[in-house]
Formats: sequence, structure tokens, C-alpha cells
Amino acid sequence: MKKSSFVGLIFGIVGGILFALGMCMALLPEWGLFNQGIVAGAAGIIILLVGLFVWRKMEGKAPIKFDKKTIGSVLVGIIGALLLGVGMCLSMVFGKMMLGIVIGIIGIVVLLLLIPLTKGIK
Repeated sequence: MKKSSFVGLIFGIVGGILFALGMCMALLPEWGLFNQGIVAGAAGIIILLVGLFVWRKMEGKAPIKFDKKTIGSVLVGIIGALLLGVGMCLSMVFGKMMLGIVIGIIGIVVLLLLIPLTKGIK
């Protein structure tokens, strides 16, 4: 294993665990740790972003360019993931099965649009 891969793995594990634990802390009212969860989740996001920049530097890759295509791809990914999550919540938590399935499928289609958006059609 290359050193850069190992460093990326460590940053990813630590940041991912902090983010996931922070979201659990913030979103489970039984725990009563909303503020601490927000802090832990934000720390996880910061560690993941720092890890991304460190890994790219160690791999000798160019910095990420923030052009219209990159920003659009990120926004489409966020919208698709949110739609899929809302559909799952409607189906599993609120008991609105048909509405949840329809919204979830729309989210999947939006996420599938990322492939031609990022790779292009040849």
C-alpha cells in the first residue's frame, strides 16, 4: 500500500466516524446531544476535506478546479441524495409508501444523471 493511500484511509476513517457519530448525536433526540453532535459532525467534515487536500498533494495531482461543471455536478449529487433520502424516510418512517417510492426513484434518476454529466456521452 502506498503511503498516500494509507494517509487517505486514516483521514477517511477518522473523518467518516466523526461525521456519522455527530449526525447520530444531533438527530437522535433520545441522546440529547444536539449541539455536541453538530460540533462532531463539522469536525468530521473538516477532517475529510483536509484529508482530500493532503491526499491529492501526496499523489501529485492538481488542485480541484471549481468551474461551473464541478459546482453543477456537486449540486446535482446533493439534490439526488436528498431526494433519495426523503423518499426512504417517507417510506420507512412516515408510512407513506407510494409517495416515498416515487420520490426515491426520482432521486435515483437524478443521481444517474451524474454519469453523463461528468463523463459525457460518446
